[in-house]
Amino acid sequence: MTHHDADLSAVRTVPIARRPNKVRAEEFAAPPGADRSFGAFLRALPDVLVARDFLAVVDAIAAAAGTRGVVVMVGGHVVKTGLAPILIDLMRRKVITHLAMNGSAAIHDYEIARWGGTSEDVAAGLRDGTFGMAEETGRGMNEAFVRGQREGWGMGESLAHALEEERALAHPELSLVLNAYRLDVPVTVHAALGAEIIHQHPAASGAAIGDTSHRDFRRLAGSLPALHDGGVVLNLGSAVILPEVFLKALTIARNLNDGRPTGFTSCDMDMLRHYRPRMNVVQRPTQGSGKGYEITGHHELMVPLLAWSVIERLEGRQT
Repeated sequence: MTHHDADLSAVRTVPIARRPNKVRAEEFAAPPGADRSFGAFLRALPDVLVARDFLAVVDAIAAAAGTRGVVVMVGGHVVKTGLAPILIDLMRRKVITHLAMNGSAAIHDYEIARWGGTSEDVAAGLRDGTFGMAEETGRGMNEAFVRGQREGWGMGESLAHALEEERALAHPELSLVLNAYRLDVPVTVHAALGAEIIHQHPAASGAAIGDTSHRDFRRLAGSLPALHDGGVVLNLGSAVILPEVFLKALTIARNLNDGRPTGFTSCDMDMLRHYRPRMNVVQRPTQGSGKGYEITGHHELMVPLLAWSVIERLEGRQT
């Protein structure tokens, strides 16, 4: 058997000056210097890959603040990792213009506001059939929905009224739902029947859940035109429900508004990369216009980093 070695002496090379480079020395990170401020930290980040994407999202939010829609969609893990104060602050600063939550986020938010604790041991409760069977959570939330159906309220609005009228809240200052309502920021809750612990409760009404959550779906669709030409959509920790809801709400908005909104920035920020957020938040909605980003990391680190960076940009713009 004959073996033939490639003749490297015949290989064609090119001058390095003609070769395009993806990374340049000017884009490298900088170590801590005399200036230890947060702004200096941001300026010290490398201008490559996700660091570049992160700052692009920050700049998009800062540019949209006060002029365009900034829709933030929140999954349950974001609430139970203690990030509500960060998002409430962004609502107070009039950065967030619409807050959308899945059912899990609303449950954690409700329990923190009323009793100051949430997130049970699922495995232990599943063994004896007590998982998700908290009497007060299920009754309080479901009765709020029944009333909301009667009054013509959305699910988020129904919970806000219930919390506002509760005499003894453990931590009203930590409730996304309550503070959004008080700050006049639309807050919508998007239920998935059978997927949330309160649907197990004897007080659950499928009619009330469907009516109030569908009203919130329509309200989300009504908020999306404000994204046009410079708005931002953030998906924080919802792998399935909110990406699916957002895609349908977006097609309603475009159907009713001659193809708008377009030209907005979208970003999925989660601990893992999932199919639905990638397709339904990052790629499909920005196809042909706008820009979508995926930034992967733990919520308890990435969400504060994002918020602090946006505020740094906003305060820098004012000076």
